[in-house]
Amino acid sequence: MFKKLFIDHPESVNETYTQHFSVAMSFSMKLFKAAFASLIHAFIPGFCVKTGSKAITDLHHKMVTFRVKNNPEASTNKAFEESIEYMI
Repeated sequence: MFKKLFIDHPESVNETYTQHFSVAMSFSMKLFKAAFASLIHAFIPGFCVKTGSKAITDLHHKMVTFRVKNNPEASTNKAFEESIEYMI
């Protein structure tokens, strides 16, 4: 169970637990900022017009580029889509 929870997924994206933790936390911080900017945008449409969508685009690019660079099997869209656990 420990291996499934803490090791299998990071290995599947060619990272150690510590590397995966750092990457996931950096994504989390960027998403919190994007969420806050989107909240401001909801109340005042003239503010933060591109902030949320730019953050999502940048994070998607970072995730795809990182995985493709470090995992030749992830170089196809199909492989990438299969690696997504949740799609919102």
